[in-house]
Amino acid sequence: MREKLGFLVCVWFLLYGSCMGRFVVEKNSLKVTSPDSLKDVYECAIGNFGVPQYGGTLVGAVIYPKVDQKACKSFSDVDVSFKTKPGGLPIFLLVDRGDCFFTLKAWNAQNAGAAAILVADDRVEPLITMDTPEEDDARADYLQNITIPSALITKALGDNLKKALSSDEMVNINLDWRESLPHPDERVEYEFWTNSNDECGPKCESQIEFVKNFKGVAQILEQKGYTQFTPHYITWYCPEAFILSKQCKSQCINHGRYCAPDPDQDFSKGYEGKDVVVQNLRQACVYKVANESKKSWLWWDYVTDFAIRCPMREKKYNKECADQVIQSLGIDLKEIDKCIGDPDADVDNPVLKDEQEAQIGKGSRGDVTILPTLVINNRQYRGKLDKGAVLKAICSGFEETTEPAVCLTQDVETNECLVNNGGCWQDKAANITACKDTFRGRLCECPVVRGVKFVGDGYTHCEASGSLRCEINNGGCWKKTQDDKTYSACVDDHTKGCKCPHGFKGDGVKSCEDVDECKEKSACQCPECKCKNTWGSYECSCSGNLLYMKEHDTCIATLLGRTGKDTKTEFSWGFVWVIILGLAAAGLGGYAVYKYRIRRYMDSEIRAIMAQYMPLDNQGEVPNMAHGNV
Repeated sequence: MREKLGFLVCVWFLLYGSCMGRFVVEKNSLKVTSPDSLKDVYECAIGNFGVPQYGGTLVGAVIYPKVDQKACKSFSDVDVSFKTKPGGLPIFLLVDRGDCFFTLKAWNAQNAGAAAILVADDRVEPLITMDTPEEDDARADYLQNITIPSALITKALGDNLKKALSSDEMVNINLDWRESLPHPDERVEYEFWTNSNDECGPKCESQIEFVKNFKGVAQILEQKGYTQFTPHYITWYCPEAFILSKQCKSQCINHGRYCAPDPDQDFSKGYEGKDVVVQNLRQACVYKVANESKKSWLWWDYVTDFAIRCPMREKKYNKECADQVIQSLGIDLKEIDKCIGDPDADVDNPVLKDEQEAQIGKGSRGDVTILPTLVINNRQYRGKLDKGAVLKAICSGFEETTEPAVCLTQDVETNECLVNNGGCWQDKAANITACKDTFRGRLCECPVVRGVKFVGDGYTHCEASGSLRCEINNGGCWKKTQDDKTYSACVDDHTKGCKCPHGFKGDGVKSCEDVDECKEKSACQCPECKCKNTWGSYECSCSGNLLYMKEHDTCIATLLGRTGKDTKTEFSWGFVWVIILGLAAAGLGGYAVYKYRIRRYMDSEIRAIMAQYMPLDNQGEVPNMAHGNV
């Protein structure tokens, strides 16, 4: 289909007096880090299959196979494997161009365990885009299962890499897709160049499957304003000299202005190319009307439902079925019909005319000649039409740190951590790892676990830090319980590292051994002392009736009564009783003073005060005073 499409596009360009379309080869960076003689940054062309790691990087070691250097046969036939070994770098398989399809080379490399494939050109020429096979060859089952990234390199670079490898030099490469797509701000603008034809074989089937799978994510991104999406459709025009031909009449509308290939390449049966053009126009109008009502994401529902309810093979690919789908989504059918206009009229259709103009490349974007494809931030997407791969590419179009949450979900994880932990640090015992899968590739970054931050380079070591570090795997330090006692080499503060506790010696990480203070003469040094070592400590005692004082590391004498009891203890208790009795006597004396002296004084004072206001029993009455007399 792509080869014929290229011819039709060329016909369309006759309108502008040229058959030279501008096809832009999308590239990414290839940085050779060793050997020193080849250290530099080179350009390579992204293959139009597999899953390019948009927004990320991939480091690997290059291997040039000793047999089947064009990778046209399965490496399992010669018992060769390129799987990553524990502790080793991923393998980039370098192969030569020629003898078979690019996709078959990638498939054989992937099955042999390679993480990426580099195809060295066999001629001196500008870089080209490695594409999928044409027509019948595109029916190969493996095409949609290629997941490793691929890149075409120049003949000169390929020769230099092979020369270094033949000299037993290690060749390490960093494939970098971070700048393959522009990422200027927090919104991504992307276009989906598609077709309503569902009878073009595996490519049409994979396109329909992609729309179904990607619909949910696309609608979320659109509804929340993270993206601005626009669908597009390629058409070509019929030269005036052939307008009355059977081919143009069956493939074109509006008097030869807008044409599409016959779905089954048979002009005598089935649906015709003009049916495809009309349905393409209807889909474009659905988007236009939905977008004007601020519900542009309804396009995804319409295209998905139409593919399910109105397929060509069931003879439902028509206006009646399409109208039913449109009405079920609540879209204004009259506005859709108005937008479509009269396909038989000899006039321009504004929507299709805009589509033809949009096909021409502008700025850094080349002409759109491949269906289906996406244009993200005005740069054409290369790679497998797959939900995860496309979402990864769209996510890489956001300015870093502004990516929406959907870009940090499992949908775009690279799963690099599943193999050898991605080459990052891990603590298997505590199930903690520094490997993190993101849409930009795996990161070796010390984690934060239950509020405890681990610090380190992420590759060779990470250690807990902060006040709670001992709660996570004991801070990676030694810890042991014995004789109902537990000792730890982790200090629960802001310090780092491990230190054996007092009474132990060792590295604090793998082991701490008990110090025998008795043998080392570091305790119980007095002449009368007896030393007994315990786990993590010691015990001292004194001979005879002497008492050991640990603070002074000495033994002192005690007084014993006839009965063998400690008279010092008895004396202490007697002293306590004396104090108690003394306090009791003082209390009684105070009460007596209060009772007999203070109480009598207070009683006399109370009587004197009361005598001023009322007669007492032993006093006579006081005569009334006459008012107004002297």
